[in-house]
Amino acid sequence: MPEKYLWRSAISLISLVSITIIQSVTPVLADEPASSKASAHVLQAEIALQRNEYLEATIEYRKAAEQSDSIELARKATRLGFSYGFNEEALLAAKRWLDLDKDSDEARAFLGQLYFRVDDLRNSRRQFERLIKAEAEDPGKRLLSLLGYLADEKQPERADKLMRSLAKPYRDSASAHYAVAVLALQAGDVEYAKERATRSMELEPNYTRPKLLFARALMFEGKNDEAIEYLAHMIGDSSHPDPDARMELALMYMLTGRDDDALSQVNQVLLEQSGRLDALRLMAIINFRLERLDAAWDDFNDLLASGQYRMDALYYLARIADYREQYERAARLYKEVRSGSNTVFSQRRASLIMAHELEDVDGALALLDNFADSSPNFAVEVVALKGQLLISLERYDEGLALYEKAIKYRPDSEGLVLGRSELLLRIGRVDEAVTSYRSAVKNWPDSAQSLNALGYTLADRTDQFEEAESLIRKAIKLEPNSAAIIDSLGWVLYKLGQPEEALTELQRAYERLKDAEVAAHIVEVLVVLERRDEAIELLESAEKDDPESELLADVRKRFFSESP
Repeated sequence: MPEKYLWRSAISLISLVSITIIQSVTPVLADEPASSKASAHVLQAEIALQRNEYLEATIEYRKAAEQSDSIELARKATRLGFSYGFNEEALLAAKRWLDLDKDSDEARAFLGQLYFRVDDLRNSRRQFERLIKAEAEDPGKRLLSLLGYLADEKQPERADKLMRSLAKPYRDSASAHYAVAVLALQAGDVEYAKERATRSMELEPNYTRPKLLFARALMFEGKNDEAIEYLAHMIGDSSHPDPDARMELALMYMLTGRDDDALSQVNQVLLEQSGRLDALRLMAIINFRLERLDAAWDDFNDLLASGQYRMDALYYLARIADYREQYERAARLYKEVRSGSNTVFSQRRASLIMAHELEDVDGALALLDNFADSSPNFAVEVVALKGQLLISLERYDEGLALYEKAIKYRPDSEGLVLGRSELLLRIGRVDEAVTSYRSAVKNWPDSAQSLNALGYTLADRTDQFEEAESLIRKAIKLEPNSAAIIDSLGWVLYKLGQPEEALTELQRAYERLKDAEVAAHIVEVLVVLERRDEAIELLESAEKDDPESELLADVRKRFFSESP
């Protein structure tokens, strides 16, 4: 493949890069002159990789690249740092790569993405602009190649800002306006997304994508009926309805709980295009949601046999086997899920099944180690997964040490800090957990998740109820419809001696989320209000939904120990 075309696949696929850890770079160094200093750094990197010291290995490879004139070594150092998520180190390696190979579009694509990751949008834009302008026909279409990567980076406001800047020169490109609309919607700017989608439709009336996005924006605004009607008219007014419109309508039906209507649309697509695999996938998911597990099992096996949507098929087949308590099969299927949004959950669940259901702790740990070796872009997550597994086995010190290591790798990860805090809480180290939660709130003061986590912990595990209420009310202003935060508000009101007000909030939370913890809170408040019949009725109902819940077992023991 000519070098100038490499960047196209790099932009869209680089976030999914799963390079094999470099077993030996001796051939690389043998091909081109390398200093003894570079060789020494490579050796140190290899030793670090053997110890799973990912940051140290990345630093050593970067240093080796700086001491060598090997383009391939600089490329490998860049890809290694990018995959592990050590962006500053990867950026230095990518700069070295471009210095050595000034015409490499692949190096420039990496630079654009790494500048984006470190929030240097000016330089990111410069790199991508040079690549986009190389397109002879409608450079605006090149922006579509960026969508997948930018959407996956979980920085919606940053991605929106970058895309708007890149699209400015292409005011007459329907593709450019659509690309902007997608990321504007992801960033929550619904009006601008609708405006850009409308302009895209004006420029190219037969372009389906912006029409579907416009409908999605209506749903984002809470106008579910209007969104569905918009698509229904789009389908009904056409002598040859676009199957993509039917698929989008099916998704909207699913989001509004109308699974049978969704299935009807998917079946119509399959009647018209029997080999359409995305329709088969959606039909399988709907059957799974409707608990038609035999039908879902057959559908996902058909999908697996096709070779398309393989990771989705493996994940749902694993879920079905798990539900049926076919644990060996479930673990085998889960561990094959190695890319996509379900990867981390699948590897975690596979390790837990092996350790607890199959009583193979060594196998569970080896599974995670092998996954990290083969998928370096998930290696840091695996450090945390191993920590969680060891905690579940009551090997607390080992587990927390791994969590600390993961946080050293990702100091800016709110999720990891909150995860460590939760683990400290689980093992009864309440003061340390509160300190850790306070650190999260200090670092992310506008995060409803961190505010709620600290507020709920103070309400549930300490007597600092006034501070807890203040934190939770700040969180609920940020996310007023969050069932978890509403539950926290109800719980702290109960702790403050306001059971009637607490019950109102807790019931409001339960309407949004039928969760065992919320149910346990309501049961306790009902008992205090001397409404025991209602309490036992709710408790029994919740136990049917979650018979293994320790929280429900606890409230039964405390308030209904005489009940069967």
